[in-house]
Amino acid sequence: MKNKFIYLAVLAAGFASCEPEFENEVNANYTSGDADFSTYVAVGNSLTAGYMDGTVSRVGQTYSFPNLLAQKFALVGGGAFTQPSYADDVSGFGGLKLYGNIISGTRRIIDASAGGVEYIGGTADMSGPVDIEISNPLQQTAYNNMGVPGAKSFHLLAPGYGNIAGVALGQSNPYFVRHATSPSATVLGDAMSKNPTFFTNWIGANDVLAYATNGGAKSDGVTPADDHNVTGNLNPATYGSNDITNANVFASVYSTIVNTLISGGAKGVVATVPSVTSIPYFTTVPFNPVPLDNATAAQLNSVYAAYNGGLDLAFSNGLITNQERLKRKVNFVAGKNPVVIVDSDLTDLSGLGIPSYRMTTSQDLIVLPASSFIGTLVGGNASLINGVSVPLSNKWVLTANEKAKVANATAAYNAAIVSIANANGLAVADMNQIMNQLVGGLRIETGQVYTANYFSGVANEWKVLFSLDGVHPNARGYAVIANEIIKVINRHYNSNLPLHNAGSFPGINIVGSN
Repeated sequence: MKNKFIYLAVLAAGFASCEPEFENEVNANYTSGDADFSTYVAVGNSLTAGYMDGTVSRVGQTYSFPNLLAQKFALVGGGAFTQPSYADDVSGFGGLKLYGNIISGTRRIIDASAGGVEYIGGTADMSGPVDIEISNPLQQTAYNNMGVPGAKSFHLLAPGYGNIAGVALGQSNPYFVRHATSPSATVLGDAMSKNPTFFTNWIGANDVLAYATNGGAKSDGVTPADDHNVTGNLNPATYGSNDITNANVFASVYSTIVNTLISGGAKGVVATVPSVTSIPYFTTVPFNPVPLDNATAAQLNSVYAAYNGGLDLAFSNGLITNQERLKRKVNFVAGKNPVVIVDSDLTDLSGLGIPSYRMTTSQDLIVLPASSFIGTLVGGNASLINGVSVPLSNKWVLTANEKAKVANATAAYNAAIVSIANANGLAVADMNQIMNQLVGGLRIETGQVYTANYFSGVANEWKVLFSLDGVHPNARGYAVIANEIIKVINRHYNSNLPLHNAGSFPGINIVGSN
């Protein structure tokens, strides 16, 4: 009972795209309208930097949406657009080293060398060297693309966020370290040194995403990761890495960022924060990925008999309601089964020796990395099966209660983004709405429909806009995002900019061998 619990799909040796061709009209009268694209600067996080397949690589960075926008801006007077140099990524595998120690792995791939891969959990890191040593050389250059992977809203204003001395302590960002103009520089300060005439600002996803991708697990600090929204803690310096940023803190920081960006007369586009429920990292692994036969189900039920009996006793003593008793019961059946998890939101019965276990429901989101963990054995012991006889810890599952906290924070952030943008006459690209449309299918100008599905074989390879980390777009996805922003610019600033042909961009990263 190992990873065979996770559904499999055969990957053919070759694949072909069914994407229809769609070219811009050659004789179109392109104009900048009310915007001035001569100096375009992009601020944001990994979504701005061109992060995909779990890293930033030399090749992947070229598909960042700001770089794609700049290509179209150049048709109407847009100037040179620079991005942090990845020339040292000789292999093209991505990843980072600090003083020779790998601190971030290479990019994810679908390895077709064995003739097939798993439907989920079938990705692998590129086998090869990590070339990028962040300490050598330090570029100390401000770029037009100031997207910094991992950055939260308040990080853009934080002096020292690019100080190499803070990387090992988790106080600074290795990506910003590579090009910060000084150890005390701020991301926003370096961006403003370019004197932008036009900008995009897509920040805020990490303010809630880190909490969600860790299954709502507690932060590295001493407080639960969601407590800041409850207690009103307004000091980001006290936050752990997984904490949800307080909505008031976010609004204040966001206002400062926007006011700074427009201080020299620049116009621009801001983008809303996507809902986590729309990305494959949370929607790929089903809540019931464990197939069992009658005999195995009966054997497992005997393992949980004492636990279920303890719940009956707790109910009879009035410690829990009947509804909670039934919710916490563990009962396996023949066929597909949910996994068993630890849920810290359940009534604490530890005084009776009863742990907080229950089985997942369709309201729970199991995170993508769990696909390669569910069904594995603890210490090689065949009776200790993760997610089955050994419940999954909190970090593997985003529960309905935790989802609500994420949704509330996202809604508050987006309300602030829209309000601040409207007050300053800025265009808004509603990426939350676009990502949500992907769940049901997003139809673009060509008539092609794209989905939010994770890779599940060559039959849907050309429909997928997400890379193999399940969070960030692939090259085709970034082209679609660039097009959506161009549409917003055309409407808001009376511009006439052409769109990219999304179908001509690469999709899922499949290699013949690793």
